[in-house]
Amino acid sequence: MKLRVIEGGLGETADGRETVASGRRPSREDVRREALRRLRESGYHSSCVREAATGVPAPEALRYLKLQLDFAAETLSRLDPIPHDFSADAYWPSADTSR
Repeated sequence: MKLRVIEGGLGETADGRETVASGRRPSREDVRREALRRLRESGYHSSCVREAATGVPAPEALRYLKLQLDFAAETLSRLDPIPHDFSADAYWPSADTSR
């Protein structure tokens, strides 16, 4: 059973990849949502909340990952046409938190 969160009545499907299934061309908004999904899964937001609450800085690797994700999203969204497989890992940086 798939569950989904309804956010103001505008919830997405669980995997957010309805673009490829529907056959429509990906938009800048689709790329932005993919970047936000990857950032959310990295733990960046909870690190920022922790930093605000405790004063302990977020790990440098996570801050660097956010910069890389922003750059990748901006670059992908400027392509014409945006590749249908824009959500593939090959287009996005990976989280290297070992630094």
